[in-house]
Amino acid sequence: MDGMTKADIDKVERSAAVLGTSPIRPRDAATLILLDRKGDEFLVLMGRRHARHAFMPGKFVFPGGRTDPADSHIPVATALHPKDEAGLTAGLGRTSPARARAIALSAIRETYEEAGLLIGQKGALATTTRDWQGFVEHGVRPSLDALRFIARAITPPNRVRRFDTRFFSAWRGDVAVELPDGGPTNELEELVWLPLAKAREADVPDITRTLLEELERRLADDPLLLPGGSVPFYRSVRNRFVREIL
Repeated sequence: MDGMTKADIDKVERSAAVLGTSPIRPRDAATLILLDRKGDEFLVLMGRRHARHAFMPGKFVFPGGRTDPADSHIPVATALHPKDEAGLTAGLGRTSPARARAIALSAIRETYEEAGLLIGQKGALATTTRDWQGFVEHGVRPSLDALRFIARAITPPNRVRRFDTRFFSAWRGDVAVELPDGGPTNELEELVWLPLAKAREADVPDITRTLLEELERRLADDPLLLPGGSVPFYRSVRNRFVREIL
């Protein structure tokens, strides 16, 4: 299983216990794992979800959320790296390059909304889309070549909510503007930079802990996170949660 034991897979599967009664089509979503480096140590940005949230209340998570139709219309300073675009359009389903672009943009938008961090390059942005007005006001054009596609996971069937989530990484140096009071949605009540080992020990969903382990192994071999690395893909096949490589 290329770095994961059967026990690891079973643990993730148990955390995705059946809650609903009928299959729901997963919605495209994106998550951003923002990294910083201090000496030989890698740190990751995480936030605690409010206890009032129906979905994973009180858990530490990465910024992220579902892809909105308007995300596909936002001008960018730079496009996705061809290798990352190829990974996003490969595998289960038919993800077009345009849809891959929208999914990547949603990771950048959600990071602004939840953490107050605008990833991109300084420059005028022209759009009337409401959710992107923070980039307009602060003069930031989103940069997609800053993102690395590092994982994909689909919520198993018969859950109350299902997402087809693409996980991206970027570096703190890719942040053009960092708002001191965080993002406008206030979905994350506590933002912290944690060493990877500490992040794995925090109150995180099992799939998040698994992805942190995957990321730690990749960084050990590829500390710059160059384009084209292997991308683990987690999904349910015949009622088993399995790991594949895209």
